Amino acid sequence: MPRSKTSKPGTLARREAVAALLQHREDILVVSGLGSPTYDVHAAGDRDDNFYLWGAMGGAALVGLGLAQAQPDKHVLVVTGDGEQLMAFGSLATIAVANPRNLTIVVIDNHHFGETGMQMSHTGHGIDFAEVAASCGFTATATLRTRSEVDKLAKILAKPGKGPSFYVIKVAAENPPRSLPSRDAVFIKNRFRAHLGFRAG
Repeated sequence: MPRSKTSKPGTLARREAVAALLQHREDILVVSGLGSPTYDVHAAGDRDDNFYLWGAMGGAALVGLGLAQAQPDKHVLVVTGDGEQLMAFGSLATIAVANPRNLTIVVIDNHHFGETGMQMSHTGHGIDFAEVAASCGFTATATLRTRSEVDKLAKILAKPGKGPSFYVIKVAAENPPRSLPSRDAVFIKNRFRAHLGFRAG
């Protein structure tokens, strides 16, 4: 039967929301999904512990899982978009089974595919990522619509949980000017590795 449920669009400005999310990050490692989430994270401040994905559509959540497993003493935050995460539905089940306590995934949801022409995405038609993550077994899930809710999340990001956490931040459908980090993937990788104390590889 066709799904008739629709989802209320967000009103938060995405750049403001991501900057608020990262305001207390301290030493949290951040992985950003390709496209707008990478521009948002970079606009909030370029850092050596930002790992920007320029490709691998759908890979952000699983890159975050691998990093969380490899760096159990650090908290890992994945900032990605609704379109990117839709390409990785199965990753939520995999992450829930792995059950890392130091991984948080945040989906910046504007209900649109911003990189391909702003077509409406599945979340605009009612797909609820927070419900999906909860049904997979994430231990903390929520959908945030206000700045105060984002501010509260920012304060607890680094606290370990009983398992992975998943949050959706509903933002307005907008395309702010791109804030572009280096597109040299080797440089980004080596910079990130150096931050973690590893040699360039």
